[in-house]
Amino acid sequence: MTTAVVVDVVRTPVGRGKPGGALSGVHPVDLSALVLTSLLERNGLPSTQIDDVIWGCVSQVGDQSMNVARQSVLAAGFDETVPATSIDRQCGSSQQAAHFAAQGVIAGAYDIVIAGGVESMSRVPLGSSAHGGTPSDGLRARYPEGLINQGVSAELIAQKWGFDREALDAFAAQSHRRAADAWTQGFFDGQVVEVPGVGLAHDETVRPSTTVEALAGLNPSFRTDEMAARFPDLDWRITPGNSSPLTDGASAVLIMSEQKATELGLRPRARFHSFAVVGDDPLMMLTGPIPATRRVLDRAGLTLDDIDAYEVNEAFASVPLAWAADLHADPAKLNPRGGAIALGHALGSSGTRLLGTLVAHLEATGGRYGLQTMCEGGGMANATIIERL
Repeated sequence: MTTAVVVDVVRTPVGRGKPGGALSGVHPVDLSALVLTSLLERNGLPSTQIDDVIWGCVSQVGDQSMNVARQSVLAAGFDETVPATSIDRQCGSSQQAAHFAAQGVIAGAYDIVIAGGVESMSRVPLGSSAHGGTPSDGLRARYPEGLINQGVSAELIAQKWGFDREALDAFAAQSHRRAADAWTQGFFDGQVVEVPGVGLAHDETVRPSTTVEALAGLNPSFRTDEMAARFPDLDWRITPGNSSPLTDGASAVLIMSEQKATELGLRPRARFHSFAVVGDDPLMMLTGPIPATRRVLDRAGLTLDDIDAYEVNEAFASVPLAWAADLHADPAKLNPRGGAIALGHALGSSGTRLLGTLVAHLEATGGRYGLQTMCEGGGMANATIIERL
């Protein structure tokens, strides 16, 4: 069977996803174009060798409409013969893009493909793609009380697993501390490409001085009268401090067959070992990484003890904490370089951002296997196992 390998992963620094954020003046197409051209330049490849570009983006309206992937390829100066497509699996969009890309290589449909994603949450605000939409009659019939937003789902998870406010805030403070340490140690230097004309060389959202005491002063974000009436037993503990911030960013991974990498004199850094994608309860919504992890481990013939590091997206602190509690995971292996609470969650970009962190961490520590999983809107999750080469 053909082996699909990771040759390189790059990303922009993450900017605050609001007006005035460091990257808010940069069009998302241009953010994407930057990481696309960087991959070619770093690896000495002409664009004509790229068989396809698969790009994740959640809010595909406004500046991110009209197939943002194809626009990005053209803006990057790629040859006009290079195709591109945009996909939306919510927060896991670029992780799914990497799955499709690697699976295409394994199937023999591609030799070289780029997967990645972008989200400019300052220019295309969260929820923009849902504006004006109404639930279908069929959906209303199945869920007469209506679905809920992810913040309320995070509250339900915290309640079900018994995480109090202090535990959530302690996890958030640890995320900032680990991310700050990683930057100080130069861990991200080889992954992050500076955005020209902006002057942002580091992630704008990392706060090294974050403490549990400071986070304790923040108010809950998702309590409304309607939700309080619907869920009267919730004590509302999810705040801006223990949630991922709105951010802007782009990331990309260069994927090819191991044979093609050898032919081109490029070094494969990791191989794609196993994949899984699942649907789960759309009300709890964010618990999908738990069954996705079980499925991908079963497909891989591995146990969690075989895995040297886990990247579990920190959409909210309760998500990785519930994942770790349910699977009895080693907390030292969980997001060891910080997670989205500190590093941000530029929705369409996060999957390949996590992949880059995971590959680099395995290389830095000599680990063999890494697992990445991501909760997704509507109650879904992707899981990926990679093996360092």
